[in-house]
Amino acid sequence: MTSSQLSTKSQAWSALFSEPMSELVQRYTASVGFDQRLWRADIQGSLAHAEMLTAQGIIGAQDLADIRRGMAQITQEIENGAFDWKLALEDVHLNIEARLTQLVGDAGKRLHTGRSRNDQVATDIRLWLRGEIDLLSSLLRELQLTLLEVAERHVEVVLPGFTHLQVAQPVSFAHHLLAYVEMFSRDEQRLQDARRRVNQLPLGSAALAGTTYPLERERVARALGMDGVCANSLDAVSDRDFAIEFTAAASLCMVHVSRLSEELILWMSQNFAFIRIADRFTTGSSIMPQKKNPDVPELARGKTGRVVGHLMALLMLMKGQPLAYNKDNQEDKEPLFDTVDTLRDTLRIFIDMIGGQPNPATGAKEGGITVNPQAMEQAAQKGHATATDLADYLVKKGLPFRDAHETVASAVKSASARGCDLSELPLPALREFHPAIEQDVYEVLSLQGSLNARDTLGGTAPTQVRAQIARHRVRLESAGLP
Repeated sequence: MTSSQLSTKSQAWSALFSEPMSELVQRYTASVGFDQRLWRADIQGSLAHAEMLTAQGIIGAQDLADIRRGMAQITQEIENGAFDWKLALEDVHLNIEARLTQLVGDAGKRLHTGRSRNDQVATDIRLWLRGEIDLLSSLLRELQLTLLEVAERHVEVVLPGFTHLQVAQPVSFAHHLLAYVEMFSRDEQRLQDARRRVNQLPLGSAALAGTTYPLERERVARALGMDGVCANSLDAVSDRDFAIEFTAAASLCMVHVSRLSEELILWMSQNFAFIRIADRFTTGSSIMPQKKNPDVPELARGKTGRVVGHLMALLMLMKGQPLAYNKDNQEDKEPLFDTVDTLRDTLRIFIDMIGGQPNPATGAKEGGITVNPQAMEQAAQKGHATATDLADYLVKKGLPFRDAHETVASAVKSASARGCDLSELPLPALREFHPAIEQDVYEVLSLQGSLNARDTLGGTAPTQVRAQIARHRVRLESAGLP
């Protein structure tokens, strides 16, 4: 038999074709180079399918024993790097089936009874993605915990809050970090919500119309720990909503990472100097010896566009496809795989970069972000950050808010002309704007006074911030800390 005939015989549909696939087409259509990572899910799904076939009397008990034995050897070979992945066999599914048949003979050929590669690959992707979602959810909880730990140490640190990147009002640095805890909490919720739709079983839908064999699909779903079965065979094999939904959730999570990255980049710059990022997360310059560049947050900001691009690719992949399965769907894997890899690696590195690593001697985390409270407070003194507090002070003295707003605007103008902060204006000067202003105004105009005054639910007062931290800790502990 010639090499061309061997190539033809290796294909699952060889009897129909009179010539082998060209090498160029093999390379163009093969997915085994990237879908190998589905091997464990493929074996898991195949074993559950084989057990069900045996229980239904479709294959014999000896066939099941042979399939289990063969799959155990294949698992060992793949884990040891000894498995021979063949491009001519196109994908992970045919590679494993061919090796199984080589090992156990006819039992390997019987395994594909009642299924198609269409429902097989859809099942494998869902099983694999379910595991990745669980890992990503754990990492998101760990990142939230890391932010909480940093926040707990900096509740009383005053940071200038910005709108339009202009100094607006003072906030607790911890309060600022907790905003990201809220974002990442929502990201975790979205992943868990998507997981319920990922965790549905397509297997048993066969190519598109179901099968004539008496399959018990619910049994397979239970064996695989899935929440249910896909109810329509056409939809089951062609649906990739779950991949799009996951990638949308991942994109939004990366957007949150990117927003945090942008702030870390600004805060690290000499013009701010609010924080220092540990050296292992930065690089220098090939020409400027004084430089220390925040490469990790910059690259995370860039990788966000990459993940969002994968979302657009998956949406465009599906938008013109008629039912049911089409070869287009082979293109779902690389964007999905890269989205998972990018998000997973990004979360891991941010956990380390923000929180640091445990010191073996003390157990305390060291080497993450170092905060410069003095620089933050000095920056908060600029831009008349407590102007709103003065307006609120006047409202409590009986002025309508709009009148108080105009009065304070005049005071700010006067302070700016003098080159000082509102809090530095002498009392006689302040009283020129309204006679109700008394000595107690200086507590109102202080940064700490401004923080303490915002003692409402969700506010930046230290008492509220500590309550937020406690609430998040209870939530994370009930969900299971990583």
